[in-house]
Amino acid sequence: MSYLEYKVQTVPSGMRKILHANWALVLLLAAVSSVGFLMLVSVAGGDLSRWAEPQMKRFALGMVIMMAIGMAPIWFWRSMAVPAYLGGLVLLLAVEFFGEVGMGAQRWIDLKFMRLQPSELMKIALVMVLAAYYDWLSLERVSRPFWVIVPVILTLIPTALVLKQPDLGTAILLVAGGGIVMFCAGVSWWYFIAVIVGAGALVYTVFASRGTDWQLIKDYQFRRIDTFLDPSTDPLGAGYHITQSKIALGSGGWTGKGFMQGTQSRLNFLPEKHTDFIFTTLAEEFGFIGGFSLLVLYGLIIFFCVISAVQNKDRFGSLVTLGVAATLFLFFAVNMSMVMGLAPVVGVPLPLVSYGGSAMLVLLAAFGLVQSAHIHRPRNR
Repeated sequence: MSYLEYKVQTVPSGMRKILHANWALVLLLAAVSSVGFLMLVSVAGGDLSRWAEPQMKRFALGMVIMMAIGMAPIWFWRSMAVPAYLGGLVLLLAVEFFGEVGMGAQRWIDLKFMRLQPSELMKIALVMVLAAYYDWLSLERVSRPFWVIVPVILTLIPTALVLKQPDLGTAILLVAGGGIVMFCAGVSWWYFIAVIVGAGALVYTVFASRGTDWQLIKDYQFRRIDTFLDPSTDPLGAGYHITQSKIALGSGGWTGKGFMQGTQSRLNFLPEKHTDFIFTTLAEEFGFIGGFSLLVLYGLIIFFCVISAVQNKDRFGSLVTLGVAATLFLFFAVNMSMVMGLAPVVGVPLPLVSYGGSAMLVLLAAFGLVQSAHIHRPRNR
């Protein structure tokens, strides 16, 4: 044991936990959130109090929650996985009866002091319950059909409830997140190949049915697909959002127009410029360099999570860490693909950057689980 390790072992246990925290991850999360604060000031025309100040308060609260969760031992969170999952299902069902409607969807529960979006909680609860399931399941049974069906059902139940809201973006994230945890747990490649082939066959069948007596989807749904593939077919209607987003992205060039100089956002051409399309404002004002820098920060967060997971000998902690990293990746990958026209507009915020309370607090709480796994991982004495 080195002198430094000896000194760490002799400090009080609470202080030792703080010293063992993944501080590089904390700094990276703060850096990404700071980018969000800056952009929220910009889209508000320099007004700090409109969006940036509430977001800063949520971030401060989220960091306290993250470190508090990190201080609790990882075995405690393993024991809470099933209750968290069941609680998430209850909240999703509550949305059906008591949820608030906004922008044509019923996704929120009004708690008076904030609007809670239970689907955000379910993303993390699903990761927890799948990690706990594979921690309990022996390795030789991971790829056996019966034991593969169980996590599929655990994933599809909340996905179905979220689709009813309707919230296609979150439903996609739930399925993809569940699939990534299953993959990291060691489920055979053949299951994933079968799903990909089946999905491809379904897409082909849907397109082949167009104009036939057995057409599988409605005409207006085909028109939405047409608009996604070529927004110029309806530039003032369904294709307006993505057309304006592409204009803003392209006008930023390499270095951008400068802070608060983005014409598309300043003149209100951009839709949802403080939430789903905030990356477009960043790219317009700071150009390719600004957008790529944010992507690097996200990449570094995932890198540190993967390193922590690989070094962790606790299976639950390792899978939770990878699941949270996968959730972050899916968030920003879908959002950036959406605003660049590479994916349909499905209403997925940019993590830690877009304005929103539930998404930020839940994501920081999820990184609390990562901290708990990192702090309490088995160490050589």
